[in-house]
Parts: sequence; C-alpha cells; structure tokens
Amino acid sequence: MTTYYFDHAASAPRRDEVAEAMAPWQHGVVGNPSGAHRAAREARRAIEEAREVVAEFVGAPAGGVIFTGGGTESCQLAVAGVANRHRRLHETTSIVVSRVEHHAVLDAAAMMARDFPSVSVRYVDVDSDGVVDLESLRGAIGPDTAVVSVMAANNETGVRQPLDGVSAIAHGAFDGGSVVHSDAVAAAPWLYLPTVTASVDMVSLCAHKLGGPVNAGALVVRGDVALDALVPGGGQEQGRRGGTVDVAAAVGLAAAVRATARELDEVNERVEELQSMMVNALALLPGCQVTAASALRVPGTVHVTLEGLVSDELLFLLDEAGVYASAAASCSSGASQASHVLEAMGVAPDRSRGSLRFSMGAETTAQDVRDVVAILARIVHQLR
Repeated sequence: MTTYYFDHAASAPRRDEVAEAMAPWQHGVVGNPSGAHRAAREARRAIEEAREVVAEFVGAPAGGVIFTGGGTESCQLAVAGVANRHRRLHETTSIVVSRVEHHAVLDAAAMMARDFPSVSVRYVDVDSDGVVDLESLRGAIGPDTAVVSVMAANNETGVRQPLDGVSAIAHGAFDGGSVVHSDAVAAAPWLYLPTVTASVDMVSLCAHKLGGPVNAGALVVRGDVALDALVPGGGQEQGRRGGTVDVAAAVGLAAAVRATARELDEVNERVEELQSMMVNALALLPGCQVTAASALRVPGTVHVTLEGLVSDELLFLLDEAGVYASAAASCSSGASQASHVLEAMGVAPDRSRGSLRFSMGAETTAQDVRDVVAILARIVHQLR
C-alpha cells in the first residue's frame, strides 16, 4: 500500500546526513566532554562545533546555546528558569503567555504558579485567526512580569505571530522590561530565524521537527538573561543545565539545522505551491473550512475543520488508506481532547471536533497532495 506522510509537524523523517553525522558518537568510546584526555577533547570539540552551527542558525552568539533534551525541556528552562530567578529576588512574579502556546510553555507556567504562591500566570488573547492581540498583551504585562512567551508559529495551525511587536511591548512596558521567549520549534523548518527572532531574548529549538533525533534540542539565549538551572549539578552548559551533554544528540541537531538552512529557500518556494493547491482543493469539500485562511502561516501546514464529523473517525480511515496526519498538537493527536488553540480562536466545539492537520516537508510532491485530497474526499463522502 502506498503511504503518504503528512505529519511533519509532529516529527519529520530522519535525514540521512543526520544519521551519518551521529554514527561515530553512538558506539565504542565516546568521551565525556568534561574530561581531559583525547577522547574527551574530541567529544568537547564536536559539541562546540555543533554549538556554533546552532547559534548561526538562530543568529546568536555560540555562548548562548544551551543543549537540552528536546523542545519541551528548552521551553521549560526558558519559562521556569527565568521565573524562578525572578521569584527569588522579587516579592511577586508574573509569567505572561499567549492562550495558543504549546503545552510545554503553558504547563511550565502553570507549574510555577502552582508551586509558588508569589507567582501568577497571565494569559494573552488571540483573534479569530489565532494571532496574538497586542493590546491584550499590553494589558497583561506589569512591573512584576519576569518573562513573556509567544511562539513564532503555531504548531497546530501554522499561524505566525508578530514577534517584533511582542518584543517591543514587553521590553518597553516598564523600566528594564521583561525577558521575551519564543518557542520556534514549529517555525524553524520554514522561517529564517536570525530575522524572525532577532528581537527575542530566548529561542527554543527541537531537532526531530527538522529531521534530527528525538530528545535533542536547544535554548538559545541572546544577551545577559538571568535564569536558574532546572537541572543543577556538574556545572555543564555554563551552569545553566547540569548533566553530561549527549554528543550524538548535539551533533545530530547541528546536522539537521545545517541541512534545513541549506535548502530553506527552495523547500519554502515549492511547498508554498503545494499548500495553495491543497487549500484550494480542500475548501471545495462539503462542510470543510480552512483554519486561519487569511493569516500569515508557515508553508508546510494546512489545518481544516469538517463540520459534523469527528477527528478520530477521520484519522482512522485516513490511516487505513495510508495517509498519516493528525488532529491537533502532535502530543495529543489522538483527537479525543479538544484543542485549546481552536478554543482560544473561538472555533465552535462542534466544528473543532472535526479538525485535521496536514503537514508537509521537503519530500512531499504535488501527486501526494492530489492523492491525499482525493482520499479525504472519498472518506468525507463515506462518513456523510
């Protein structure tokens, strides 16, 4: 059976060059980068070379790259690390997040508020396309705000956020301003981060959304951001993340971002055409509505809702037909749980129950799109 992989936003196919780059660090003697002998020096050199590659990808100093165990840890370190440092030095601390953030950010903020009475979370509204309301942001920030977290592009809908506006408001809201973090995991495969995140203080990355290994990511810090290590001990990563750095993971992340940067323009141009083709075709299906059709989105994502249908049934039949897609965020793609993103956008529950996310990548072809549209049309007709 022919299969169609339309779930790149959950995890992109592992790149051959990533596997090749990681191979020497996955068997035999792999030195501890903190050591002094030759094997340790070789491991340390590989990590520092990877650090430089990741820094260039974001447009930040190499010293600001903190290797983490993935995007979730990166977001938690940014949000909770800054808030915890602020909490120890101030009477009250607030964390400001948009209502459409990934749960990596939302849960980190909620955890801090749950564990410390002096910490609160303030939520920023979005419009019907899921774009952050800058006036709502302005009203949420106060003199006690430690960190503002707004993603570069939404992981469910692909909608881009006005990071320059967010940063301008957060940095100028009070004397000294607040730290700005952006979860760029969904944006990294598609956007030129040195420009898109130039005004942001901290940027989170994840390797497996770029064709790299799972459990590999980074928090990239610009400037002098004070944050507590959430995993203390050992003094690794300049004391900001304890534990021996996984050489293979760091090298794999670097290989993935290097390949992504090399092909960024070509893939964007081609996949933008596929996105337009798919949007135009799906809009003709009965009861099908393209989500945030008027908003600026990354090329690889097409999110739709199908009135009167249920995501679970749609995904089951798509899978039976060889189409791999999802319903919401990759961490809750089973679809049985309502999307907090669609809820924040004001999408009616009966419509959000029938949500689907198709996400494409470098290997997606026009024939793939035509086949998937035809398969979905047949399934919709069958269910109706």
